[in-house]
This record gives sequence, structure tokens and C-alpha cells, in this order.
Amino acid sequence: MREHKYFVYIVCSNSGTLYIGMTNSIYRRSLEHKRDGIEGFAAKYNCTRLVYYESFDDVTKAIDREKQLKRWVRRKKIALIESRNPRWADLAEHWGAQLLFTGESMKK
Repeated sequence: MREHKYFVYIVCSNSGTLYIGMTNSIYRRSLEHKRDGIEGFAAKYNCTRLVYYESFDDVTKAIDREKQLKRWVRRKKIALIESRNPRWADLAEHWGAQLLFTGESMKK
């Protein structure tokens, strides 16, 4: 039987706008954000840099955590990100890069 994983994640824009979401494939979702494949708030504010994520085996726990983080004030979200990623590095910067042809951009 296949083990399921669920992820709660935070992506941000270059100006610092934060977006919190949940997915069953952090790899796919991060690439969708980079390619503007997600319509709505994240695309409108260009939230493309994955700065934080957590994994869960239970979808209910992931949904509950996403809701919890969305209720937090901004400074608490920033403290969470910086506890694991103090430089705000893009954790998915090189994901999928091996699939690109020379000179091809991640954004399509």
C-alpha cells in the first residue's frame, strides 16, 4: 500500500508577501508556483520562493496545521520560517532543474 504524504508550506514574494498552502506533492506544487501555474493570491503577488514546509502522514493533521498557521500574526510566521531557514533561501531553487534544456527558464 502506498504511503501518503501531505505538506504545509510557505512561499513568499521578493517583497515579502507570504502565502500558506497545503499539497500532497511539495515538489509539484513548488514548480507550479514558479511557473505561475497557481491562480489567485500567490500568482497575483508573485509568491514563488519556497521558504518553509512541513510533512504529515495524516491529511487531517496537515489541514489543521495549515489553518493554524494562517491564523498566526505575521511576526510569528516569520519567526517560524527563520527558525529553520534564517536566510530565507528558496528550498526548491534547483528542483526540476535537471529537466530543463540549456538556456531554458523555469518560468514558461
